[in-house]
Amino acid sequence: MPVPGPGYAITARVEVPASASAAGDLTMAVGRVGGVVTAFDVVESHTATLVVDISCNALNEAHAEEITDALESLPGVRVRKVSDRTFLLHLGGKLEVQSKVSLRNRDDLSRAYTPGVARVCQAIAANPADARRLTIKRNTVAVVTDGSAVLGLGNLGAAAAMPVMEGKAALFKRFAGVDAWPVCLDTQDTEEIIRTVQILAPAYGGINLEDIAAPRCFEIEARLREMLDIPVFHDDQHGTAVVVLGALRNALRVVGKEIGACKVVVCGVGAAGSAIIRLLQSNGGPGDVVAVDIEGIVHRDRAGLDDNLRWIAEHTNAQGLSGSLADALVGADVFIGVSAPNLFGAEELQTMARDAIVFALANPDPEIDPAIATAHAAVVATGRSDYPNQINNVLAFPGVFRGLLDAQARDITDAMLIAAAHAIADVVSEPNPSFIVPSVFDSSVAPAVAEAVREATRKKDVAPV
Repeated sequence: MPVPGPGYAITARVEVPASASAAGDLTMAVGRVGGVVTAFDVVESHTATLVVDISCNALNEAHAEEITDALESLPGVRVRKVSDRTFLLHLGGKLEVQSKVSLRNRDDLSRAYTPGVARVCQAIAANPADARRLTIKRNTVAVVTDGSAVLGLGNLGAAAAMPVMEGKAALFKRFAGVDAWPVCLDTQDTEEIIRTVQILAPAYGGINLEDIAAPRCFEIEARLREMLDIPVFHDDQHGTAVVVLGALRNALRVVGKEIGACKVVVCGVGAAGSAIIRLLQSNGGPGDVVAVDIEGIVHRDRAGLDDNLRWIAEHTNAQGLSGSLADALVGADVFIGVSAPNLFGAEELQTMARDAIVFALANPDPEIDPAIATAHAAVVATGRSDYPNQINNVLAFPGVFRGLLDAQARDITDAMLIAAAHAIADVVSEPNPSFIVPSVFDSSVAPAVAEAVREATRKKDVAPV
């Protein structure tokens, strides 16, 4: 079941009678309605009253209101105001631009700007490759979105996507020292997006596509990869696929199975699910993959397949199965869900093979209750931070781009993505059912991924044409 978390954190400023039991009364009131107190600070102290800030984690906005009501119902207690700590963190945005050079006097200005900068411009005009050496292109990524598939919230548009893109840019900097900037496009026209990114590309060393809905995202990425001389990476596809592959490698080590002998069910064949299937196939491939979407099992004879589903139908489901998710799960060794909440339960899970692996990655509510999954499966992973084995893209994309930028790569290949997945897996030297992927705060992850990508880039550069 969901538990209160920092995503719905509030701080209530309350005035209470000055008594020895004040702190306990407030804490118990929060606990009675299922809130979790995280901080208690006295702001003012008077003879008859105290003013305190009590910080709590809640389940959702309605629960936060329930906590506030519980506090206000106490005798003599007045809630002065309630602050949503998540909104406070976003006030004014999460990013800023800071110069790397000092501008202390005329000499500094003459070198950083006119007239000295003209010489640098002329050098780049004479040799455009110098832009990677003499400008921010060397270490800068554009985080591009059209706002059509923001988190699991749907088509919110470019402006509403900004907080996510800012967060992504902050993660790039925090985990890999990469300077990233949100590029939120107020269009959802495929041709306009492609053209806009193309004409913006000279300023960047890489393009990270984010929260663009399928199937449009497939064409946008493919065409940009063809026309640009910098790597293009759709994180919702490839970032997820990289972390899933790394986690699956360690999960299979835990249960003692070989991927080539496994039946893998992938539920959800949008951007993430399709990329997971393709990367699994590139990595040698399971014994069989069965893809399932809202219409059921994907198979060659199913009507109405688009180009993406047609490719999946032709490269999966060797036995030609049809039917529902429940039908697909029978005898499966691995379930990977990137779809919707609460799709199956214990009954369906028990039809899977012995020592089943369940990656229920729908967020915030997984395809199966993690408590149920843990009771019946050998290894369980989710996309949530409040359960073990969080499959989080931040394990992949900072290190991937750090390696690409360092290698001055012009494109990105499956070999690089597979190398990144193995690097993530290798950070966990002794996996167990509750620890198949490293923590997102493990400082060794991004450097390991970056080195793996650099090495894969070097191998590509020297490979015969």
